[in-house]
Amino acid sequence: VQLQASGGGLVQAGGSLRLSCAASGSFHSISSMGWYRQAPGKQRELVARITGFHDTNYAASVKDRFTISRDSAKNTSLQMSSLKPEDTAAYYCFAEGLGVGRGWSPGRAFNSWGPGTQVTVSS
Repeated sequence: VQLQASGGGLVQAGGSLRLSCAASGSFHSISSMGWYRQAPGKQRELVARITGFHDTNYAASVKDRFTISRDSAKNTSLQMSSLKPEDTAAYYCFAEGLGVGRGWSPGRAFNSWGPGTQVTVSS
C-alpha cells in the first residue's frame, strides 16, 4: 500500500491548511488512517487518527483546532485551523489495515507510511 500526501505549505499564525492523503495499491481493507508529525529535534507524535469513518482521536495540543475526516476507504484529510508556530513540522500520513490473501480474503496486517509533507507556520 502506497500513500501520497499533499497540502503542506507555509502559512501565517492563525491561518488554515488542509492536508490530504490517498492510498493506492492492493489491500483488503484499511481500518485506520491518520497523521503523525515530527519537528526538528523532537520525537514523532500522533496528531490525529480516524478508525472507520467516525471514530477519531486527537493529540491534546490540536484538539478543537484540527479535524480529521475520511471520505472514502482510501482517503483521509486533516483540516488544520488556528495554526500556531509550534505546529511547524513534517506531517506523515499512515494507514493500518489488512492486505489481500487468496481469493481476496483478508491477508496480513500492514502499517504503511507516506513521505512527509512540510507544514511551516510563521509568527
